[in-house]
Amino acid sequence: MTTPAHPPIPPTPMDTVTLERRIGAGPEAVFRYLTDRERWLSWMGVDGTFSFEPGGSYRTRVTGDGVAAGRFITVDPPGRLVFSWGWETGPTPVPPGSGGAWGTGPTPVPPGSSTIELTLRPTPDGTLLRLIHSGLPSTEACEAHAEGWQHYVDRLAALAEGADPGEDDWIRQPAG
Repeated sequence: MTTPAHPPIPPTPMDTVTLERRIGAGPEAVFRYLTDRERWLSWMGVDGTFSFEPGGSYRTRVTGDGVAAGRFITVDPPGRLVFSWGWETGPTPVPPGSGGAWGTGPTPVPPGSSTIELTLRPTPDGTLLRLIHSGLPSTEACEAHAEGWQHYVDRLAALAEGADPGEDDWIRQPAG
């Protein structure tokens, strides 16, 4: 009997998105993309302010009018980053390709109402990144954020591995 390379992912609660991604770069290199403003914005967002310390806040325009905001809870290099998450302004984010459209109602995930935990584990080939986004209010919010995190983690992985992910086609110009 063989032992799995890592323990299986436990069942995900209904309010949670869990994503794992192997990245061909060490945890230190990946962590730099999570705690440096310019590097963060190279994989997700257009602009923003970040205070990468426990209790520090962030506010970033991710796409067009969509502004995410929250606070950093844990910053433990190079293995763990925990922060609150929510949408401050803009249309309700529904990623392209999800069959939905960018809504115009109130944001279903207000700032600070959900939590993201990123862990980075060294592997022989680089890093195993595990993202857990908990506290989401609905199945629809989970589906939209799962697609969004897949998109952005793919961009993060490409950059950490030294590739160019290209222009982010999810960035939309603000209305008006």
